[in-house]
Amino acid sequence: MAGRLLRIRNQGGICFADLVDATGKIQLMARLDILGQQCFDQFVLFDEGDIIYAKGPVFRTKRGEITVEVREFGLLTKILRPLPEKWHGLKDIETRRRQRYLDLIANPSVLEVFKKRSEIISAIRELLNERGYMEVETPVFQTVAGGAAARPFVTYHNALEMELYMRIALELYLKRLLVGGIEKVYEIGKVFRNEGISPQHNPEYTLLEAYCAYADYEDMMELLESIVTRAARAAGLSYTIVYQGESISLTTPFRRIKLLDAVSNHLGRDVREMDVEALEAAAQGLGVVIDSSQPLTWGVLVTEIFEKHVASSIREPTFVLDYPVDVSPLARRKEDNPDLVERFELWIAGREYANAFTELTDPIDQRQRFEQQAKAREQGYQEAHPQDEDFLIALEYGMPPTGGIGVGIDRLVMLLTDQPSIRDVILFPHLRDKI
Repeated sequence: MAGRLLRIRNQGGICFADLVDATGKIQLMARLDILGQQCFDQFVLFDEGDIIYAKGPVFRTKRGEITVEVREFGLLTKILRPLPEKWHGLKDIETRRRQRYLDLIANPSVLEVFKKRSEIISAIRELLNERGYMEVETPVFQTVAGGAAARPFVTYHNALEMELYMRIALELYLKRLLVGGIEKVYEIGKVFRNEGISPQHNPEYTLLEAYCAYADYEDMMELLESIVTRAARAAGLSYTIVYQGESISLTTPFRRIKLLDAVSNHLGRDVREMDVEALEAAAQGLGVVIDSSQPLTWGVLVTEIFEKHVASSIREPTFVLDYPVDVSPLARRKEDNPDLVERFELWIAGREYANAFTELTDPIDQRQRFEQQAKAREQGYQEAHPQDEDFLIALEYGMPPTGGIGVGIDRLVMLLTDQPSIRDVILFPHLRDKI
């Protein structure tokens, strides 16, 4: 056997210790009358945390614990720093996240979370591969930070003498591949947003985006239901899970509600009959704070009221449908109402887990949307979508009708492993430097 030596208990002529590796732990028993004085003294001089090997027959103690009777042993790696005081069951959140290796040593349940994370991602890949999706990789450094409304990280390429952005989404390059004829495509990759940190937000996180030609957002709802339920099974869960003490059913089909109906029900009046001034007054009455640089359009106000006052009441998995066009620059308009788009978000327990829509394939409409976003950027709204001329050129070559989806992998893992913070499902989350 080989592993890390923990919980050494010297009882005179007999010494017990736990040997731990990624599969679990087993008890070692070293006896003076078997090893002899010199070898026994060497064994009891080991420090907790040393990595050793041990050989010997296996037996059960009177208490029924499987134990290796040590006949031969040796030091493989010497620990040079002592484990923290009271390392067993390490509780300090700062230490656990900053020094994840100590967290993994001290808390076996943490390793189980990350094993489940790996299994969840593998299950999602398996599902998409079964359905004929092709996995690809797209650039992390981009000349235009597109595909979402977010502030990017900026860097500089010395050889090319040009400014580049770390991607904030995977979308626009994946859509270029649909133009090129790859009809089912997906990527699971890191994206980077230079924004705030919270229990739900980390500046670097993992995103799944998948696109299917000749599909729409109805098809994406079915795909997302399959992704969530397959991931739950991979995590060893049934269709009823418990998240932070709350029971949640993942039984499909998920509930559906239109965004405008949800906000109307909350306000007690139909938002379709309210103008911008009336909506702004309603938002102020609710204490909704909106970025002062963001244009206060009808769609922005409806969406902000929903996200800040309605979404928290959604507990069971719910598809919120049909968003305003002015907050959805990459989605196709609804045929019966061009002021709305075929878009949905999945909300569970007051959090957004996915965003999807029938993709906008009309290059003329897309150019106009980008121009509207450019005006907002000129007015100071830094998260407005930039114009991507190369993407527009690609659309002009023809992209088939497409359904697309984006799923936050970290949040899904949080839900399925019952973790309160996104930092608990990211091995090395970003933290402030120690003062």
